[in-house]
Amino acid sequence: MIRRRARDNARHAPVDPGGIRAGRDLLVGELRPHKAAFLRVLGWSVLEGMPALLSGALVAAALDQGFLAGRNTVGFVLLGVLGLAMLLRVAATYAMFPHLAAVVEPLRDALVRRVVGGALDAAVAGRRPGGTDPSAAVARLTEQVETCRNLTASLLRTLRQLAVTVVAALVGLAVLAPIVLPLVLIPLVPAAWLFIRLLGPLARRRRALVLADERIASDTGRVVGGLRDVVALGAQDRVVAELRVAIEAQAKAARALARASALRLLIVGIGGQLPLIILLLAAPRLLREGTLSPGEVAGAVLYLVKELAPALRALTATVGDWILELGVVAGRLAESGGRPKAAAEPLAAVPAPGTERSIRPAALTARDVTFSYGQYAAPVVQGLHLSVPERGHLAIVGPSGIGKSTLAALLAGLLTPQHGTVLLRGVPTSDLGEERLRREIAVVPQEAYVFAGTLRENLAYLQPAATDAELDRAVRLVGARELAERIGGYDAELPDPAALSAGECQMIALARTFVSPARLVILDEATCHLDPGTEALAESAFAARPGALIVIAHRMDSARRADQILLMDGHLPTVGTHDELMARSTLYNDLIGHWSTASAPRA
Repeated sequence: MIRRRARDNARHAPVDPGGIRAGRDLLVGELRPHKAAFLRVLGWSVLEGMPALLSGALVAAALDQGFLAGRNTVGFVLLGVLGLAMLLRVAATYAMFPHLAAVVEPLRDALVRRVVGGALDAAVAGRRPGGTDPSAAVARLTEQVETCRNLTASLLRTLRQLAVTVVAALVGLAVLAPIVLPLVLIPLVPAAWLFIRLLGPLARRRRALVLADERIASDTGRVVGGLRDVVALGAQDRVVAELRVAIEAQAKAARALARASALRLLIVGIGGQLPLIILLLAAPRLLREGTLSPGEVAGAVLYLVKELAPALRALTATVGDWILELGVVAGRLAESGGRPKAAAEPLAAVPAPGTERSIRPAALTARDVTFSYGQYAAPVVQGLHLSVPERGHLAIVGPSGIGKSTLAALLAGLLTPQHGTVLLRGVPTSDLGEERLRREIAVVPQEAYVFAGTLRENLAYLQPAATDAELDRAVRLVGARELAERIGGYDAELPDPAALSAGECQMIALARTFVSPARLVILDEATCHLDPGTEALAESAFAARPGALIVIAHRMDSARRADQILLMDGHLPTVGTHDELMARSTLYNDLIGHWSTASAPRA
């Protein structure tokens, strides 16, 4: 199976060489706002390049006009000028680092926000980035963020210095000995062309190695997570065979990268060593003809040996590796860290509460919905078919831990089923944009959230334009009017939210949701801290509200008030009325007995 998957991955590999294009676009987009700091880095880099520009010319002058002419003082003075230029480079490097940090540190922050946000979105949507759990995905991707940050800093620090060095050396050589410049460029140009052509194959091989490493981590994590089952089923040999395939693929990718990397030695030989050999072979003739002086030959050799050859060697080796790794890692971040795009469907397509165009037969429909929390885990929901009509009232009941909250998250679009479809008024929730989905569906959890601020800010959070009349109606219908008066009205600052009781927080959250434009409300044990009378008042208010209501039942009376009851019994859900379930479900009768016992007054 793993062999077939590897072949499929190779067959469908993207045309983009190693994700460099996607990674480049990501980095350019994140670095663009810091253009001013980047330009200051380049400005100091020009000063850093002064020794490379002056070294050959000063050495040539020190020989021809100083030591060879019998004027040693002149020679030492010219070499001293070269020493001052090197001190200037040290000062420029020191002054450059704060501007480099102003470019790199915001990049890391932006990438972390992008990656963690994308992983959280994927977790909310029920996807598993990279085939692992969301926390592992975040850990892996944040490590790649740090790698991206370090590589960007190293490249900006080193590549700009090498580029300035190469340009400065060529300019200095052109000024000192113009006749030598063609002898250098003739081999240097094909070496540069070969380096550029080699980037694509190297990037593809490095990407293959990164993906192979990730595949080993994913497969190993899956095996470790199910190790008990592997041992129990005696599947050790099969698992070892599958892991061996992944490890062999990683070794093959590493060997392919090593073979392609060996070609860089050819580039260094052509671009760095061949010009020096040509110059040394031509030097005797140039000296005899008087075309060049001994100092100019020494200066030209210095440009080649001290500046061009080391820069080319570093560019093709260390910096070349950094460029490839940065392209691949940034490409992986672009693929894995982006937030999913919202659907283009306009929000105006859904009428606001109270302005319904036509009543549709079902507010919410579930078709053959199946969901589990892992590839080998037992399904929490399997083959569920369900329809909740407009103004319908559904209660979900079942033993503790059976998966009621998971089902609520599936119906709300917070989780994505592995199989089947959830439709909101005929449209799959997966096709709805995030903004529209959150406007249409409101989920009130058991632990209600109240934030610091005024009561009005809390109640109108989902409907900022709500009037006092709308707030009055909401707090009255859900039973929160006394609480609002005790707080001091809508414009009163709430006390420390932690000082509110759990029931008070639930009443504020219920009123907030009642005011919202949501057409489907899911109460996930959202009234468990209220007394039965207030719970009945709140549920009756939501049942009479336009739209549909789903309640994760906490008490027996919640189920009795519903039009339909969904009984979760393992992965075999049953839908019916209270009387129907009493007649045919032993589990439902047991739950009734449990609820009755739990709610009976103690002697």
